[in-house]
Amino acid sequence: MIRLIQGIDRMNHAFEIDRMHTIRADVFHHKLRWDVTVNDGWEIDIFDEANPLYIISIDPDTEDVRGSLRLLPTTGPNMLRDVFSGLLPDDLEIADPLIWEASRFSMDPEYACGSKKCGQVSEITAELFLGAIEIGTLIGLRQLVTVYDARMARLFRRANFKIEVVGTPMRYGRVMTYAGVIGTNQTTIDELRAASGHTMSVLEKPAPTDPLAAFVA
Repeated sequence: MIRLIQGIDRMNHAFEIDRMHTIRADVFHHKLRWDVTVNDGWEIDIFDEANPLYIISIDPDTEDVRGSLRLLPTTGPNMLRDVFSGLLPDDLEIADPLIWEASRFSMDPEYACGSKKCGQVSEITAELFLGAIEIGTLIGLRQLVTVYDARMARLFRRANFKIEVVGTPMRYGRVMTYAGVIGTNQTTIDELRAASGHTMSVLEKPAPTDPLAAFVA
């Protein structure tokens, strides 16, 4: 299931936040060897200070964190605008309250393959994608934009996750990097559910006091 945690509320979810940043360090620093900052075992960057909405996959039996991604409005600090703007055509700036950025997709390697063979779409991959699209649809977003590499491009294809490439892919360091746009609508949800086997919403129902409770029925 997907647990939604707002950055401003991170102190009330210390376990989930610790696991999320530790998994990110394992994936981006230790496994992929990206040039990221790791402090005290956490991969964390300046965009985590911008009150993102975290999409976190929770094991329903153990309450462990299996993976996560991060959503940020494109009207504020985001990776595409502030780090990867070279991917966009010169005359294009994405800063729209109805378009948010998805970033820092990662899964604990212990869970990455799930009940499916490596190379197929894992339950957690599909769950994270679905969680982002579902909440985007519920809060009225039109699209998600994301910066991704060849590894993620393969995952998108396996998950039947339709993404429109914007601009021209470029090599950042050793990694071919793309900017893409994803529709947040029921059609995208239905196609991803069909590809993954999920039949119902993956979103955990938040507590009545949670600000997101008004959106997640």
